Amino acid sequence: MARTNKVGVTGRFGPRYGRKAKRTVKTIEENMKKNHTCPQCDRPGVKRVAAGIWKCRKCGAVFTGGAYLPNTPMGKTASRNIKRIVGGL
Repeated sequence: MARTNKVGVTGRFGPRYGRKAKRTVKTIEENMKKNHTCPQCDRPGVKRVAAGIWKCRKCGAVFTGGAYLPNTPMGKTASRNIKRIVGGL
């Protein structure tokens, strides 16, 4: 299956589904499949096991996160608020 730089991982869809939908899928899948940093050991070795389940290949830590990214924007906001509240006590 030939894939060009322009379509990337969405080359499997061929001429179907339209340009905007394929571009959205491309950005989501490329971000999902790259290495992410582990919250335990701070090394780039976190890969997705299933939707929302992430595992570090270096230290073996398994944790939950977003379906496509280990840290969601809402999760970042929540952890920041928790640190602010706990730090004020």
